[in-house]
Amino acid sequence: MHPSFLHDDFLLKSDIARELYHNHAAKMPILDYHSHLPPDQIAKNHNFPTLYDIWLAGDHYKWRAMRANGIPEKYVTGDASPWEKFHAYALTVPYTVRNPLYHWTHLELKRFFGIHKVLNGDTAREIWDAANELLAAPEFSVQNLLMRQRVLAVCTTDNPTDSLEHHKAIAAAKIPLGVYPTFRPDKALGVHDPAKFREWTTALAKVSGEDCGHFIGFLAALGKRHEFFHSMGGRLSDHGLQVCPAEDCTEEAATAIYEAAQEGKTASPEDAARFASFMMLFFGRLDAAKSWTKQLHLGAMRNNNARYFEKLGPDTGFDSIGDFQQGPSLSRYLGRLDATDELPKTILYNNNPVDNYLFATMAGNFQDAGVAGKIQFGTSWWFLDQKEGIEWQINALSSLGLLRRFVGMVTDSRSFLSYSRHEYFRRILCNLIGRDVAGGELPHDMPLLTATVREICFENAQGYLGLAIPARV
Repeated sequence: MHPSFLHDDFLLKSDIARELYHNHAAKMPILDYHSHLPPDQIAKNHNFPTLYDIWLAGDHYKWRAMRANGIPEKYVTGDASPWEKFHAYALTVPYTVRNPLYHWTHLELKRFFGIHKVLNGDTAREIWDAANELLAAPEFSVQNLLMRQRVLAVCTTDNPTDSLEHHKAIAAAKIPLGVYPTFRPDKALGVHDPAKFREWTTALAKVSGEDCGHFIGFLAALGKRHEFFHSMGGRLSDHGLQVCPAEDCTEEAATAIYEAAQEGKTASPEDAARFASFMMLFFGRLDAAKSWTKQLHLGAMRNNNARYFEKLGPDTGFDSIGDFQQGPSLSRYLGRLDATDELPKTILYNNNPVDNYLFATMAGNFQDAGVAGKIQFGTSWWFLDQKEGIEWQINALSSLGLLRRFVGMVTDSRSFLSYSRHEYFRRILCNLIGRDVAGGELPHDMPLLTATVREICFENAQGYLGLAIPARV
């Protein structure tokens, strides 16, 4: 790797930025409060057999790049061998110049494997062999990988019907790593697809012991599962929605829509939106009653390619930024919960940079005395978790809210190698602050600046989320 690329001061363009990063941000632990890591692999302390398995399998960022480079699907998600798929990605990497994948790829090789070579077709075999040899060592089990990256706690993303057996196993093992479930009840809104909805509510009835044939039993079952997640250390919920629904819907109307779906009748788009609106208020009240944090991931347009959705299913790299109107319904939703003092701590994640100022100002409408930063404009998400997108989010939050109350970065990833994204974020944050000091826009007040960096990188999330983070010697 060329000495001018990914050197120790990568992205750090001032003395203040370098001091803030190296002496403070780089030393802070990680609280990854939103991820899609598989808890079974953490529980089993899994060792991945090849670099493909830990690095490419399930990574739709890399899949999209490979498709854009004309790589046949056989080498993306098809039946090619792990080496062939890795080699196809290596051939793609030189074409990712100025894409964040170019940075992430080489940061991950350097930080996890000590590999300093640039990945391309010529270096692929050497890198493949070196990384695979390391992956076989006990030090490269997933628990050790997490702890080597100073990760103190991870929140996974879990269906309310999940047994959480792997979380139980992790807790019983008493490793110095907290792994907590996040309550993700998106399937509870599925009255538009009654066959799948009935299948899911049957599973919900089984794990809860409640009769979900009727709406009152359905609500009771969800309340029980929410309580179960709480008993397992969960303190966050999460919803992935195009927009936050906030239509008028009485309990009687929601009951009729639910029971029609149980009888196999497909809800109209209008009734589905009304039902979702009722349920989102219900979930908000559950969270508020237990002092949880609600996460709203809004604005993604998912599964655009019908042909590949039929072939591969969701989360395979065919999603995009959506251009939905977010403001009116989000305001109504937050306002209705606030009006009855049932608005939980909430993190708003935006997928469209056009809406950054909307989200940042919306958060300011519903702050509350006694809870600093109660409503958060969350970190840059999905298509925006790259250098420019991170800077946009930080700048919008700084201009319209309190940057120093920000709860910081998450991986939002299925990969155990994605923790270099925290480094990436921290370098960008320190560089922005250092730039402002150099330009005379902030004072050269190191106690102020270092406190700001430490709080954003870890301390704010630690205090805000209320997770029981294990101590680590």
